[in-house]
Amino acid sequence: MEMLPYHVEDELGGRAHLWDLLPTFGPAATEDWRTGLPVLVAPGFILRELEIADAPTLFEHLTTEEVARFISPPPTSVAGFEKFINWAHRQRTAGHYACFAVVPIGQATAVGIFQISMPDPQKQVAEWGFALGKAYWGSGIFLAGAKRIVDFAFGQMGLVRLEARSAVLNGRGNGALNKLGAVLETVLRGSFERNGEKLDQALWSISADDWWAGGPARTATIH
Repeated sequence: MEMLPYHVEDELGGRAHLWDLLPTFGPAATEDWRTGLPVLVAPGFILRELEIADAPTLFEHLTTEEVARFISPPPTSVAGFEKFINWAHRQRTAGHYACFAVVPIGQATAVGIFQISMPDPQKQVAEWGFALGKAYWGSGIFLAGAKRIVDFAFGQMGLVRLEARSAVLNGRGNGALNKLGAVLETVLRGSFERNGEKLDQALWSISADDWWAGGPARTATIH
């Protein structure tokens, strides 16, 4: 299952291409995430800071045709993922980006990522998404991990709104966002280009007020 790619440029001048039962954080901010991401624990896996050692398995899991179909082209080599990881650390320190590695219990390296991109921290609004190796689709990782990521975004990053874009053709991704309780706001016509083809994207949102209020999941239809 896959979602939003990150949307910033790498140093080379090209596009840098770019998850219940446990307690939640609650709305009170704690440690400064800019100095290092916490480890978030979920049933069967953890979410932690990316490490250089994750590059080979991220390359293995996130560059298959099924995973890459609805995301911007990922790095084309292990070295490319290493550059992405270093970039993610710098952007986190600057307060613009948080990227968590998805690590199943019993494994040492990542099989996917969750990311939060905040170009302007003053606005307290961010885009978020995920990419996960196909072997882990349908495993429950998205919903359990996404709840922790949203808790983190509103509780520790101090955000008030999260937005996600998903290709309309990506039924699995849109269904997951709907199940999480995100609100379908609109369809952005021809807003995503992949392999020369322009695709429509659904724009989903979650507000901090709705999230902490524990509002009911909304059922949405994409036309």
